[in-house]
Amino acid sequence: MGRINVLVADDHPMVLEGMRSMLAEIDFVAVAGLAQNASQALELIKANKPDIVITDINMPEISGIELTAEIGKEYPGIKVIAMSTFNERSYISQMVQQGASGYLLKSASKEEIETAILTVNAGRLYMSLDLDMSKQEQQEIKKIPVLTSREKEVLLLIAEGLTNPQIAERLFVSPYTVDSHRKNLLTKFEVNNTAGLIKLAVRIGLV
Repeated sequence: MGRINVLVADDHPMVLEGMRSMLAEIDFVAVAGLAQNASQALELIKANKPDIVITDINMPEISGIELTAEIGKEYPGIKVIAMSTFNERSYISQMVQQGASGYLLKSASKEEIETAILTVNAGRLYMSLDLDMSKQEQQEIKKIPVLTSREKEVLLLIAEGLTNPQIAERLFVSPYTVDSHRKNLLTKFEVNNTAGLIKLAVRIGLV
């Protein structure tokens, strides 16, 4: 097996150095770059084409969530592992929404990072062992559908209790278009009605 090229993005130099040292001890990993912000990460990604990007979520200016979305759009073949001190479902679901394939807490051991890299590289989703989540919750996270930006807007407005005509007026589209988005959301979330849609969206932290 060839080496897996991994790029790390984090705005804390000590975290970057710690990750570099840890990754250097993994024989099947090559460090493809270290970035202190999302802009630098995108430059290094363009130059080095890593297999996997491990990114902090809470970075200044451009967050790890926005970076993940940009990677998914520009480099769909590159996999992303989110890294954070936050053990919160909303962050996890937002990263998975944008296409992340894994989620690690910064307290992860070298062995867990190895497992995460191998799992994600093989095309599967990896969730940190330290996440305080039940099996059912982890399954729900894995089932989060990919939404378009307009579907996300419609979902938030539905959660606010707006009707189709009200949403249409807010978004400057026709009620028919809103109804179409609403039906797509029900299908993607595999629920039968709006109440079920909102309940599930709240549970996985999307609204």
